Amino acid sequence: MLEGKKLELEYPCNWNYKVIINAHCKIEHIVKNVVGDRIYKIGAPKHSKDKNYISYKVSLLVHSDEDRVGLFDAFKKEDCVKIVL
Repeated sequence: MLEGKKLELEYPCNWNYKVIINAHCKIEHIVKNVVGDRIYKIGAPKHSKDKNYISYKVSLLVHSDEDRVGLFDAFKKEDCVKIVL
């Protein structure tokens, strides 16, 4: 189906990442580490049933495929981040 297909986007564009973190961590600190001084929005938190994790929608302007994927990889490398979608 989608195998071998490349996502075709017109840049710059707004992009949303779903970032799931450990509940004891601060999303603002994580996002600031990843995006620096760029403008971003953080959506309302959604807690897991056991309250161990919190998910957030992080939205910002991306400028290229490399930028979009680089931010994804940077979020994944953060210690408090469990999953990035």
